[in-house]
Order: sequence, then C-alpha cells, then structure tokens
Amino acid sequence: MILYPAIDLKQGEVVRLKQGDMDQATVYGSDPAAVAKDFEAAGFEWVHVVDLDGAFAGQTINMPAVEAVLDTVSIPVQLGGGIRNMTAVEGWLARGISRVILGTAAVRDPDFVREAAKTFPGKVAVGIDARGGKVAVQGWAETSELTALELAGRFEDAGIAALIYTDIGRDGLLKGLDFEGTRALAEAVSIPVIASGGLAGIEDVRELLKPENINIAGAIAGRALYDGRLDPREAVELSRGGR
Repeated sequence: MILYPAIDLKQGEVVRLKQGDMDQATVYGSDPAAVAKDFEAAGFEWVHVVDLDGAFAGQTINMPAVEAVLDTVSIPVQLGGGIRNMTAVEGWLARGISRVILGTAAVRDPDFVREAAKTFPGKVAVGIDARGGKVAVQGWAETSELTALELAGRFEDAGIAALIYTDIGRDGLLKGLDFEGTRALAEAVSIPVIASGGLAGIEDVRELLKPENINIAGAIAGRALYDGRLDPREAVELSRGGR
C-alpha cells in the first residue's frame, strides 16, 4: 500500500484547500521543492503534485514550481491539473514526470485519455473527483452527470495505470477517507484505485491495511501531514509493513 504525500500548488506556493475552494486556501510554504525533498527524506516512494491554478485554467500554470520539484527529488512524481491534450502529456513525461493525472479530460475527451494510455503505458492515471456521487470537473468548479463508477467503467480496458478517487466533501477537512465509496469503486474495476480526500491521521492508514480494504492500492495524504496530525516516518513505516 503506497502513501502519496500531496503538494498542491497555487501561485507557486504550497497550499491546502477545503473542499476544493480556492478561496479557502491555507499556505504551508513558498518552496515546493524543499517540501518534496522533506517527503523524500521521510521515506515516501512517490510525490503527488497538483497544479490547482492549471486545473481551473485548463493549462499548466505552475511549471517552474513543478520543474523545481523534479530537479530536487529522485523518487517518481505524479502530476495533475490542467493537462488536457497530448502535447501537454508528452511535454510533462519528457520533463521527467512519471505519471500524469487526467481528470476533466476523462469526462470531456475520453478518446484522448485512451490514446494517451495506449501511447504511454503505465504513465497515465485518471482522477475521479466526486461531489454528491457525481463527478466534478474544471478544478471541481462544475459537476457532470456521470457517477464515479460510470466514469471508471469507461476506462476498464484502456490500460490506465491508476484511478485516483477523491471525495470532494471530505477533502481538506480531516474527516477521514471515504472507505466505503473507495472500496466499492476498487471492487468494481480491475484498475488500481488510490483513495484521496480527508485522510486524518495514522488511524486511516491502519484502516487502509485491513483485509476488507485489500483492493485499495494506496492513499493521498495532505493536510494531516502539514498540520502535524500524521507523522510522515511513522506513516511510511506502517504502510510498508502492512502490504
């Protein structure tokens, strides 16, 4: 089970939002590369980076910050936010991103997502961000009519590396992960599913390791790490020892 520490970028700074609201951003640092380096030193195997400005704009906005992270760490980095075409996918993979995350594009242009996954095996993940059971797009500013299960089903045989499932209602609120919803999704598809949104502390990590959650491949940790509610080394050690 892999834990992914999150670095969310807004105007070059490391922030955490509440329920995806850009007006409810808490700034945790102005040096994303240093934050990534600390995560690597703590033993994390990946870094999860989101260009929040890019998610709203539909194109990369925080390129200098992302490139600084890539230049600083040797562990793989996955990136989401504003990646909407093949040029952007190719560009980021060429710069050293290990996996791109496609969210809005998965709803609006599924053929592009399939093409990207076929062209770059193991390099493309789909972000499924749900509010009230329906998938949200455009930086969570708009809600589609698709359910998470319907969207996941579109890509069952597309060669997607992972699905990142976020319960927007929990994100940034430290209410705990949506184990029931994530488990249902993970049991419905063969694609590895990563839980996101609301991880509150070490008890959530322990819960992930229980037999009933065996199909959940990993989880993203954000505010709990920044607020000191989750000790990074303890979390990494526990996650590695579990499965």
